[in-house]
Amino acid sequence: MALAYDPLFITSDKSAMDVPSTPPPMMLTQDELKRIAAHKAVDFVESGMVLGLGTGSTAKHAVARIGELLRQGKLENIVGIPTSKKTQEQALSLGIPLSDLDAHPVIDLSIDGADEVDPHLNLVKGRGGSLLREKMIEGASKKFVVIVDESKMVKHIGGSKLALPVEIVPFCCKFTAEKLRELMEGYGCEAKLRLGGEKGKAFVTDNGNYIVDMYLEKDMGDLGAVSDAILRLPGVVEHGMFLDMASTVIVAGELGVKIKNKHSSCC
Repeated sequence: MALAYDPLFITSDKSAMDVPSTPPPMMLTQDELKRIAAHKAVDFVESGMVLGLGTGSTAKHAVARIGELLRQGKLENIVGIPTSKKTQEQALSLGIPLSDLDAHPVIDLSIDGADEVDPHLNLVKGRGGSLLREKMIEGASKKFVVIVDESKMVKHIGGSKLALPVEIVPFCCKFTAEKLRELMEGYGCEAKLRLGGEKGKAFVTDNGNYIVDMYLEKDMGDLGAVSDAILRLPGVVEHGMFLDMASTVIVAGELGVKIKNKHSSCC
């Protein structure tokens, strides 16, 4: 299927309003759109790079593509830094050499998906539960390429009405969840401890922590101020807002692929 994607229309953010002269020959599924964006992101990868390997349904396509290019000899001397145990397992199964931030504190390039992308390329991540490791690794990267399908584009963070995740310590988790709700009450916040363990127990991250999912009704406005306020709460480990981190966002839609670059995409 991958070869069939090549004729799709590709634009940069400067020509984001362009429309192809003829429609795509077929309707693509959301997973196919994710694969298109992922393969385009891997075009940024060069031999000898240290790569941050993202987590989730979109990032898995990028990891698979990197493994394929290594097998074909088109990439060499790649070192991967996985953002989750699940990605680690996938990368190992594909023969991608792995390491960690202790050995490679500076990463050349990270590729990952996102749950939301606003017009300034701020992100929401972590609905898959890997936000802490993702933020550590992608924050240590010289370049961070985000891959999404067009359904992830929002007017403002929280605009999808889906979860803004916050990772918290297990100790007195209900207390911390209530403090988060109180802090965000002005934005119409509902805060729920994420379940997913056996017999309805709390979902546990790779770091042994819990996640509170916050559902917001209103635009938060100053995201930096909100970020600082959340992180000041005792019991909070990290939140899923990735502010001013993405270098490039690759968006796959039915009309083709758009590439949005930092500092030139907020119009």
